Amino acid sequence: MATPFAGKQILFGITGGIAAYKAADWIRALRQDGAEVTVIMTEAATKFVTPLTFAALSGHPVECDIFTSTNPESIPHISLAKQCDLLLIAPATANTIARLANGMADTLLGCIALATRAPVLIFPAMNSAMYLHPASQRNIERCKEIHYTIIPPACGAMACGDQGPGRLPEWPCAQAAIATALSPQDLANQHFLVTAGPTQEPLDPVRFLSNRSTGKMGYALARAAKERGAIVTLVSGPTAIPPPWGVKLVEVRTALEMQQAVSEHYPTATVIIKSAAVSDFRLTQSSPQKIKKNSAEATTLGLTANPDILLELGNRKGASTSPILVGFAAESDQHLEEGQRKLLQKNLDLIVVNDILGHDTGFASDTNQITIIDKNGGQTPLPLLSKDETAHRVLDRIKHMLNS
Repeated sequence: MATPFAGKQILFGITGGIAAYKAADWIRALRQDGAEVTVIMTEAATKFVTPLTFAALSGHPVECDIFTSTNPESIPHISLAKQCDLLLIAPATANTIARLANGMADTLLGCIALATRAPVLIFPAMNSAMYLHPASQRNIERCKEIHYTIIPPACGAMACGDQGPGRLPEWPCAQAAIATALSPQDLANQHFLVTAGPTQEPLDPVRFLSNRSTGKMGYALARAAKERGAIVTLVSGPTAIPPPWGVKLVEVRTALEMQQAVSEHYPTATVIIKSAAVSDFRLTQSSPQKIKKNSAEATTLGLTANPDILLELGNRKGASTSPILVGFAAESDQHLEEGQRKLLQKNLDLIVVNDILGHDTGFASDTNQITIIDKNGGQTPLPLLSKDETAHRVLDRIKHMLNS
């Protein structure tokens, strides 16, 4: 499965708000992800950023008015509406939202919104008082009733100095929302429980036992499942990765904390993907004070085995077909043999095996090369892919199991 943006025709509506300048970076990023972008500007938007800027960034003429189109013979508000895969409006001012809520067609953007059958994604951006005004909130609710998707604004400092909701979200949030709008919702109504990252077992207030996992693969799986319509709960050990948009994040530190969180969310899960690298051992007794170099504790550490969370899940599932249980095996040798052994021992439906010693497949890399093994012994090797692409390939296999 390619990136959701590849080859998609996106109409980017820009209205007259100060955040219009941020659209430049969004357009550049969309094109880098493979999308074709055509910009529609309201008259007010041209007072903030010139059409020439967006024409250069998008690679297409900017459309601003019904009667001065670059291709008037094609009836622009109809032809553009039919050709697009998504109508994206950002920033969407209070005035534009009011017009959309009431179906007004006195601008090119308004006409396209009425004529298109593509999804419409709206990013409100305005002063906090304007956003929170009952009239604006009523108009936003009306847009939702029309089946437009509203992405809530971020909170923070306004251009005028006020603080509160009304800021245009940052690109990672917008990118995730756009990817969701463009993706097939083939995992809708499924509840995914994904674990990611390392765990940390404290030795003392300063030190801990851990591993080299960064959480990149688990976060990619959670993000991809959300894009495809799933309800996603991500149980994560400590990472430096921002949480995926729209995903419920449960932060844990130790293996015992992860065990408890997974157990609590198990009853509602239809798919569990256990990609976290859980520490095999913890201190029998961690020190309440920093361990000194010359102390007996510094040379002898008493260790206790942590619970095997995946084994517990397999035992809890038993002979049931739900939830689908997917494990990960990060191996340094005899990868497939170890993966097959773990799959059978832990009663898994699938196991994903990868080589942690590979230059492009080890910890902290942005790519992965995996083999998927199923309970019947079938093996599906995949080529070297980005972790996002790898995640979608794993989800494709899970979707097939859900459908069958």
